[in-house]
Amino acid sequence: MAVPRHPSSSLRGRLLVASQHLRDPNFFRTVVLMLEHSEGALGVVLNRPTSISIEQAAPEWRELISEPAVVFNGGPVERTAAIALGRSAGIGLPEGAFTPQSDQFGMVDLNREPSELLGIVSDLRIFSGYSGWSPGQLEEEIDAGGWLVLDSAGFDPLTTDPSTLWNAAVGEAAAGRALRPGRAPIGENN
Repeated sequence: MAVPRHPSSSLRGRLLVASQHLRDPNFFRTVVLMLEHSEGALGVVLNRPTSISIEQAAPEWRELISEPAVVFNGGPVERTAAIALGRSAGIGLPEGAFTPQSDQFGMVDLNREPSELLGIVSDLRIFSGYSGWSPGQLEEEIDAGGWLVLDSAGFDPLTTDPSTLWNAAVGEAAAGRALRPGRAPIGENN
């Protein structure tokens, strides 16, 4: 996995991996995909499936959903808010229906009719709530050793086995591929 030597100050599109030093039980052994990072930060926890089936929560989206076909707990903020990620075929997308986050996936507008996106969007995952940080808060948590930062390339945020994400990410960090914002990867003269 190629890791930039000096990541930009924005963590958008990167993964946050909860370290053993993070004391917040909301994030124990979590992997968070960062969706926005400017004044504050916003992301979704990728490895916290709930027991709520898509059939119960949003049956109209069932044809586009990836396995496991459940709602995921995106984080402790605004649990009634829904955020969706999915893959795009890259063609025929209605304007505003899909906001790319990487070459692999993006955010899907849940206000659209699911039928508009059939054959265009796949592997949809719906998150209840999100993870949010006020300005400077996330940077302080990273500097305190609470989070490891990884490039998301090589990770499938929509994997059918999300229980493997944390171990895989910790393995990448242990191999010296974790990043610190604005600095070299951890393990290289750090």
